[in-house]
Amino acid sequence: MSQIRFGVFEVNLRTGELRKKEHKLRLQQQPFQLLTLLLEKPNQVVTREEIQQKIWGDDTFVDFDHGVNRAINKLREALGDSADNPRFIETLPRRGYRFIAPVQRDLEPPDHRKKMLVVLPFANMNLAVEQEYFSDGLTEEMILHVSRLNPARLGVIARTSAMQFKNTSKDIKVIGHELDVQFVLEGSIRRAGSRVRITAQLIRVSDQTQLWAESYDRGMKDVLAIQKDVAERIARSLAVELIPEQRALAARSISSSKGYELYLRGRYYLNQRIEQGCLQAVDYFNQALQEDPVYAPAYVGLADAYTVIGFYGAIPPKTAFEKAKAAAKAAVQLDEQLSEAHTILGYATLQYDWDWPAAEAEHKRALELNPNWYEYDWYGFNLVQVGRFSEALAALECARRIDPLSLVIACHIGWTFYFAREYEKSISYLEKTVEFNPGFPLARYHLGKTYVQTHDFSRSIEHLRRTAELASNHPGALSVLAYALGAAGRQSEGRQVLSKLIGLQPHRHVLAYFIAFAMSSLFSTDETLEWLEKAYEERSGWILHLHFEPAFDHLRSNPQFVGLLKRINPLKPCFDVRQPSKSAR
Repeated sequence: MSQIRFGVFEVNLRTGELRKKEHKLRLQQQPFQLLTLLLEKPNQVVTREEIQQKIWGDDTFVDFDHGVNRAINKLREALGDSADNPRFIETLPRRGYRFIAPVQRDLEPPDHRKKMLVVLPFANMNLAVEQEYFSDGLTEEMILHVSRLNPARLGVIARTSAMQFKNTSKDIKVIGHELDVQFVLEGSIRRAGSRVRITAQLIRVSDQTQLWAESYDRGMKDVLAIQKDVAERIARSLAVELIPEQRALAARSISSSKGYELYLRGRYYLNQRIEQGCLQAVDYFNQALQEDPVYAPAYVGLADAYTVIGFYGAIPPKTAFEKAKAAAKAAVQLDEQLSEAHTILGYATLQYDWDWPAAEAEHKRALELNPNWYEYDWYGFNLVQVGRFSEALAALECARRIDPLSLVIACHIGWTFYFAREYEKSISYLEKTVEFNPGFPLARYHLGKTYVQTHDFSRSIEHLRRTAELASNHPGALSVLAYALGAAGRQSEGRQVLSKLIGLQPHRHVLAYFIAFAMSSLFSTDETLEWLEKAYEERSGWILHLHFEPAFDHLRSNPQFVGLLKRINPLKPCFDVRQPSKSAR
């Protein structure tokens, strides 16, 4: 991240320049170093001791107090800032300084010299539908394995986009053009009892040359070793493109072939990204961990499944995200080099603790290890939740480059434009997503919300009714439909939908936020605020959206609502709710 923006200023960390509206400002080395140090921790105190150590050094004999005061004064002079009425740099007497203005970081632009590869879904030669989880799971595992080779020089198309070509009749050149890749890995799998036969071949798209091909006939316990061997063969075949060097691959072995099969079943259900599927995934991941309690990827899958369950409210968020965070921490402790573990820990930390500095530290570590679609997407999603929309769009565009056919990423981009109040851009993006797959409810959900803000209520209600049908009357879908009907002045219909929403409570958990959202256009301010307080106590990640959600704009001058927003500050996390006991973790 070489560019940082705040106000009318831009800092280029690579060139060491400070600019104001494209004009370069003169700033000496120490004031610039101090600025970059403050920008590393926006809204956090940078102590005088930390400044001394990082800029002046431990062994300095100069008058440090005079030096830091002079550097701060020079910095404030360049920014036009004031110590008495600061806009950028706040002084905390005898403690240090804090950068208080909103900060936007630009992600590195895509490296167009990077080679791209797609792992096509491995063909299931057993022809039995119940074996699809195995071929699909091995495809996903191969994608993850190859993506770790050399992320700076070789990008690997994500699973969602690769799976669009399952059982396809399209030739390699067409696939290469649609995904903008230079290489294709394809293969097949056949199982017979405890043995598995895997074939794989690497093809260059430009001339459809087969760079290598191999067949493996081994026991189930050797599947991970096969993945490692295939990845290393790819690295040798692409040695020219991957110079200077490939990343050494560590085989993340699992001691039990039965455990690995249970893990693949868990991944199969997790990738459905629906509540029931994720509940089944939890069961399979737990069974896999009973077979091998130190298999880090199973903990990642478990954490991921719990975040989906908690976000959509299948079980109370406190319970779900506590379990998600515990599983993610276990994964990091077992394998600190596993980027996906840091990604899901960062995501779970923001949803559970509302602690953005801690969450962002995990996201940054994941990007260091392997900047793949999974990290860029969830980092972008979390950036939206803390109001850093331009950075979120940059991250999501990086995710889209690696996973160009992902409907979820497309929805996240439309969702970002919605919260940034750029409704026409949101509608344009989401309409294309609905056109691509009319049966994808998440796209219609966000599109319906956006049409409410442009007062196109007929289109909004049409999309949201269809969303409720596709999502089997999920509480989130009913919530927004009730809100849209109320906003359109159709109060009676809105209250009927709200009654249906509340009527789900005896049968499943319903997030308090969903009820508050529905009430915001149907009931009094007091009742809406009462349910928002319940959402706060429930500790739902949805409540982070209150800072930007247009549906609650009519409450922004209400003292109780203002007080609630102050308690929901992920930049300075603080809870009034009781923390869980240690025995519950």
